[in-house]
Amino acid sequence: MRKVGRRKMFVVIGILLVIIGALMIWFNISYSPLKKQFDKDTQRLVKENRLETSSEVFTEKDFQQLPQAIRRYVENCGYIGKPKMSYLKMQYKDVDFKTGRNGAKLKMDYTQYNFVKEPCRMAFNDASMFGVPFQGYDSYENGKGGMKGVLAKLITLFNETGEEMDRACLVTFLAESLFVPTVLTQDYVTFEQTGEYEVTGRITYKGQTVSGVFSFNEQYEMVSFTTNDRAATGTDGKSENIPWTARCDDYELNDSGIRQPKRFRAIWNYDDGDFVYFDGQISSITYG
Repeated sequence: MRKVGRRKMFVVIGILLVIIGALMIWFNISYSPLKKQFDKDTQRLVKENRLETSSEVFTEKDFQQLPQAIRRYVENCGYIGKPKMSYLKMQYKDVDFKTGRNGAKLKMDYTQYNFVKEPCRMAFNDASMFGVPFQGYDSYENGKGGMKGVLAKLITLFNETGEEMDRACLVTFLAESLFVPTVLTQDYVTFEQTGEYEVTGRITYKGQTVSGVFSFNEQYEMVSFTTNDRAATGTDGKSENIPWTARCDDYELNDSGIRQPKRFRAIWNYDDGDFVYFDGQISSITYG
């Protein structure tokens, strides 16, 4: 009887080791269903969003109707004479990310696409919690926004949608519009100079309008964007109306002769202090 019991124990241990081994392999391979969907969506959008002007270059005339601060930004950052783009691809490595004011702290890689023809933004983040993969997919297309989080590549933790998410995604697209100067010339955005170093931007799409204030330094580098139109939505689906700021720092000249920020932070401006939940070094910005 003891030998039978030992055999059963060894069988159970063997099965557990096989399961653990299979999970470790699954966690460490590059494939994931959510990443596959992100790649499929962005490849489709790259093909659909090719602009007829993509073979042209920017001239000062393209921006002559815009506020002086934006014109100076475009000129000083070196976009004049550079090819017009249909989309942006931006990548971050080892972003400091916090899931909430009292939530977990993660290191994650982050890839995003911003498209020009219509407001559209796709972003994928790849992190881990105690060795278990945690991946997220933020999407905004055809006026609909979403935020999905998946644990262990299979377990959906949250999948937030709705009007507040639509607005949040649209205003995030506006916040990043100066990184993609072709966006500045589209009919869906308007800009108004409200101070020597301030411009109010508005974007209207699919029946929604959101706005925010861009701030520039004396070199006319865009250093921040602040809005009241981006609700903080937690993983439990609850939303709070809190001012939100995006900060850009450490501008550098890239190999193409364009000055771009190397650091980007996303901040909730609570009454009792700022909460920086995204603090990342931009590893690359490419255009197509």
